[in-house]
Amino acid sequence: MSKRAPVETITGLPADSVSKYMATDLITFKPETDIMEAIETLLEKRITGAPVLNDKREVVGMIDDKDCLHILVDSVYHNQPVHKHTVGDYMTDVLKKITDEADIVDAANIFLSTKYKRLIVTDKSGKLKGQISRRDILRAIKDLDGSTWFDKSR
Repeated sequence: MSKRAPVETITGLPADSVSKYMATDLITFKPETDIMEAIETLLEKRITGAPVLNDKREVVGMIDDKDCLHILVDSVYHNQPVHKHTVGDYMTDVLKKITDEADIVDAANIFLSTKYKRLIVTDKSGKLKGQISRRDILRAIKDLDGSTWFDKSR
């Protein structure tokens, strides 16, 4: 994969591609994965969410800790057995995608203007390449602070 060189943003500062900061070794689930297995994985891996992929490896949703809280409500209020549910029953298809050609300023602007805490990164054909989070953007900011072109006197 070719790395895109930093580009000039509206601020006049170069911005690295999201590819430089995104996580690529992602835990993923299928819609038919048992929901308790997904919860165990989230806890074991100490992550708050993961993409859900169909058999073609296309992103069809996200499952996160908040989605999983619905299990308690279903179990207690609706008397539904948890063991019969899958990731597909609880995942959300409301997710924000960004291409691997976008830069960190693009991602930061999305985070500033939406409620999203993570963005799915895809290639031009829509295939999953990784995920970038608000925390990843913080790492980019930290790198900016150590660079010679970042003027601390502003």
